[in-house]
Amino acid sequence: MVLGRQPEAIMPRRTFHFVRYGRLAVGLSGLLLAVSLASFVINGFNLGIDFAGGTLLERRFAQPVTAQQVREALASEMTGDVDLGGLVIQPLDDPMEVLIRTRPLDREELQAVDQRLAAAFGDVEAVRTELVGPVVGAELVRRALWAVVLAAVGVLGYVWFRFELKFAVSAIAAVMHDAVVAVGVVSLLGIEVNSPLIAAVLTVVGYSINNTIVIFDRVRENLRTRKNEDLAALVNRSLNETLARTINTSLTTLLVIMTLLVFGGVTLRDFVLVLLVGVVVGTYSSIFLASSLWLRWKEREERLRASAGIVPGR
Repeated sequence: MVLGRQPEAIMPRRTFHFVRYGRLAVGLSGLLLAVSLASFVINGFNLGIDFAGGTLLERRFAQPVTAQQVREALASEMTGDVDLGGLVIQPLDDPMEVLIRTRPLDREELQAVDQRLAAAFGDVEAVRTELVGPVVGAELVRRALWAVVLAAVGVLGYVWFRFELKFAVSAIAAVMHDAVVAVGVVSLLGIEVNSPLIAAVLTVVGYSINNTIVIFDRVRENLRTRKNEDLAALVNRSLNETLARTINTSLTTLLVIMTLLVFGGVTLRDFVLVLLVGVVVGTYSSIFLASSLWLRWKEREERLRASAGIVPGR
């Protein structure tokens, strides 16, 4: 006779062998980087008004309007022969005001635009009309590049201080990989490069390094209690222990991004697309690329220590 409930057998947790695909991941990343760099050279970039120069029009209407309504009004045949290349419409805090960015317009073209807006929405007040010259655009390009470089240096310094140099270099290599691939997609698809797009790339950098640091933190904890465990097995165990957190974070982020992609409209489409690519590539690089780079470097160090007769340390 059996008294009480017998304990259930504990099912072993499934283990994924991520380390096994390390070399494949490095090869895939190399291919992605090669395609991105080739696109930079062949296709170049579709620089927006922020960088190439153009006209800024801030207009106030007698009624609340949406960006889509203004876009449809300016796309009408009543606008005449005015070519509104690179048109970007940005709603402002006041629902009756919008900021319109387009190519450089002369006086007659400006009048045609204002006439079309007045015909569609009634009275239109010209709050601001500015011409952004190419010199200002070049300065914005330099500042954008400096922003990316300073972000990379800051990440490198923090991870180096918080962990060690091998972790820092591996993390920054994975982050730069994500940024280059995201910008490569921008070049391949001919997406207009503007200030919000630079913000999206920097967001991708922050997201990717966050995932990588979580994984590296677990690797470091396991290193402290390591005895005779193989280094590749230790990294693989660390990846599996943080896998649920990584997947949950990525999925919840992707749900928000997909919602913005579907319902955000044309204005947010390019910004959200870069975020979508960045999150997917960032998740991949955190799991496969960053850990693989660190593992190869650490294994080489331990082989050198072993050949020199030094007991492997941290």
